[in-house]
This record gives sequence, C-alpha cells and structure tokens, in this order.
Amino acid sequence: MVDQAEFREHLAKVVTTQIPDCRALVSFERLSGGASQETYRLIIDGARGKQPLAMRRAPGGVTDPEAAASRVGLAGEAALFQAAQAVGVPEPDIYYVLQPADGLGEGFIMEWLDGEALGARIVRAPELEEIRPRLAFECGQVLARIHAIDLDASGLRPRLATMETEAFIHQLRERYEAFETPQPMIDYAARWLLDHMPEKTAHTLVHNDFRNGNVMVSPAGIVAVLDWEVAHIGDPMRDLGWICTNSWRFGRSDLPVGGFGEYAELFAGYESVSGTAVDPARVHFWEVYGSFWWAVGCLGMAEHYRNGPDQTVERPGIGRRSSECQIDCVNLLIPGSVELIEDPGPSSTEMPRIDELVISVRDFLREDVMEATSGRTNFLARVAGNSLDIVLRDLALGGAHRAAELTRLQALLDTRGNLEDLRAQLAAALREGMRLDHPGLAEHLRQTVVNQVAIDQPRYSGFKTAAGVSGFKTAGGGE
Repeated sequence: MVDQAEFREHLAKVVTTQIPDCRALVSFERLSGGASQETYRLIIDGARGKQPLAMRRAPGGVTDPEAAASRVGLAGEAALFQAAQAVGVPEPDIYYVLQPADGLGEGFIMEWLDGEALGARIVRAPELEEIRPRLAFECGQVLARIHAIDLDASGLRPRLATMETEAFIHQLRERYEAFETPQPMIDYAARWLLDHMPEKTAHTLVHNDFRNGNVMVSPAGIVAVLDWEVAHIGDPMRDLGWICTNSWRFGRSDLPVGGFGEYAELFAGYESVSGTAVDPARVHFWEVYGSFWWAVGCLGMAEHYRNGPDQTVERPGIGRRSSECQIDCVNLLIPGSVELIEDPGPSSTEMPRIDELVISVRDFLREDVMEATSGRTNFLARVAGNSLDIVLRDLALGGAHRAAELTRLQALLDTRGNLEDLRAQLAAALREGMRLDHPGLAEHLRQTVVNQVAIDQPRYSGFKTAAGVSGFKTAGGGE
C-alpha cells in the first residue's frame, strides 16, 4: 500500500496522461460501501471545467490471490461493462484500465453517472416513488439482454469460468468448510440444494451479483448495472433468484424483487425480451442458493478481516450478517414456531458495568464522531456503533442462547460434549448424509438460527418473519 501523498501523485499522473483533455486532478474521495472493492469519486480539471469520474480498485490496491481465483479481475470487469453496453444494457463508459506501472494496483477509471445505488434508498426514496413499480419489469428486461450476450463475438468466453450448478455448490461448500467454523444451517442448506438440483439448461453469461444495490437507478429508470467481478458462464436463473434473495429486499420482504417489485413483474420483463418462459421453481432453487451463497460470503468477509489487507471495521460487521442469510434459509425451507430467549437484565453490580462501558463508546461514535465527520468515516462510525450493539445483545442473550443450543445438540446427537465439538459433529453428520427430516433437526436449527439473529440483527426482516410476522414471499408461491 502507498501513503496518501504517493497515492495522489500516482493518480494525478494517470488521469493527466490517460484521460483526454484532463489538465489536473482536483480531488479524490473513497466512497462508503464497496466491501469487496474500493470505489472512488475523482474530480478532474478538464475541457468542460471540473468533471467527476469514478475509479474502481482492488482493496488497498492489492488483489487477494484466493479471491482472484473465482473472479474475473477488474480488467475483465471493464470488458464486461463494455460488452453489456454494446447490447443495450445501461453502463458507464470505461476510460482507462490501470496498468502495473501506474502504481495504483488493479482497477479502472470510468464515467461518473448520477443515480442512486444504495439499496435502502432505492426502496424508500420519495424521488424514486414513480419508477419503483416499473423497476422489477426493467430488471427482467436487462437480465434477458445480459443473458443473450454472445460470449464468443464479445471475446468474453476466455475470461470467464464455466460453472455447473452442482460444482458451484460443492465449490462454495468447500470454501465454507475451510473456515473451520461449523454452522449447521449452512450444511443443511447445502444438502437441500444438492437434493433438489434443477435439470441442466443452456448456459449463458451470468452477472452473478445482479441485485438491488448493484443497479444504479434514477427517476427515469435503470442508469447502470454495476459490480461484474464474479460473473461467470452458467444457469441464467441464478441472476433472477439472486435479485429476489431477502438480503437485498432491504426490509421489504413483501416485495420479493429487490424490495420494490413482484415475481410476476420480473418474469414478465424477462420473457418480453427473451421469449422464454420463466420456471418459478427454478428461481426458488436459486433464491435458496442466494441465501446459502451470501451466508458463506459473509463469513468470508470476517476471514478477510483476519488476513487483510483491508482490515476495516466494516468487514467483521458484515461477517455477523451470515446469520441473517441462514434465517432466510430457515424461512424458505423449514419455517415453524420458535421460542425466543428473554433478556434477564443486568446481573452485575460493578460500577460501571461492562454494558455501560460499551454503551458509552457506542453513543460517542453515534453522537460525537458522526456529528463531526462525513463520507466514509461517518459511514464507518455508524458501522462501528452497530457492531457494539451486537456486543451488547450478546452480553445480554448470548449465554442463555448457547446453553439452550448445547442442550438441544446433546439430545439431537444423543451424546455429551462441548458446544463447538457438537456443532462440528452435527455439521459433519449433515455432510455425510443425515436425513433432512431427522427427528428434532429442523426444530434445533430453527431455534438456534432465530435466536442468533436476535443477537446479530433483530431488526432484520427475516427475523420478524421467523418470529411470526407474515409477509415473506417466495417464488414458489405463498408467504
């Protein structure tokens, strides 16, 4: 990594030599979000005066070798932007792909487009109220155009891996197992997916991260499709299932397509361009896979925090979101009644108590730091406050939750042992063929995951659904 002065020097040289009519770099700012890649807003002095550009860069300028094995790379991502733009998918113009000699790492510089890319705002912003009812249909149309891209004529085929569905599941499960943190609900979901494999279909280009939050929107409609880094060749229904995954509904579980539309609208838009009927059961399979995939992906964020290079407060916070994805798998596969652990209240007489110390730091971040900052620092202060809320809930509920989990595991497995060992035993049993209808299994998983989410994020919509609030829709029908 380079220091800020050196970073600015390298960046200024790139924009003045590679961007036409650019006379100087005026400023640059790393934007909030972008947990897997960095995004910057650049201001240059050009022929039209001060002009914004966008730069997308590997974290710290360093490409993670493990992640690179499953990603197209940022140069490949730039090529995907261009291929999609050529078939009518809204995309920014790519101005320059960074080279090793530039000293900035892997990345590219592109046109700055005005629009909203924050999923929560796309779901709720008043200025997007009129376009929201049409967005699901538009998303379907855009996906059909993406899936129709000629991989050979565009030159994309050599850049992309071909992923068979079963291999996709095994690859992700192996990545999860390498973390050595048994999460039996993840193993249950993997087994379900392998037991419900859809029939093979013609392969196409798959964006693989097409969702609310990776689609830029304006009052006129979709402005750009972003973040192509995990594109591959495979089953196109992966993309339709992913945009319906509850993690990307931003609290609107009653509107399954990104929190702004219905399944029927997405399917109609897709069919209007592709001429191919959508099978809801196949989309449901990929919706389950979406929650499984992101459950593992969140754990990967926590693992990345441990190993670097981008050890920001955001990554472990995202790591705790794995339980949200697991509760979505519960709601999709094994819904039912749950019993929540009650908060017993403070038991310590220490002054101050541990929870009071944590609360004082959290309130400092939310009130003083956020009031005095803006941009990414302000965003990270909010994330840090949220992480301390998790600590507080774990202090209150975690002991009783884990004790109840251990009691259930001992009954389910008919053995004694500590919590970590019995979790590992159950995970291994599921991998080795334990029946998904094994007596007590669904009940144990449901109780465990729901009470973990009560600690990690009780405001998550999937938790409210599991706790008895209706409104969670699935592609297979019903709520």
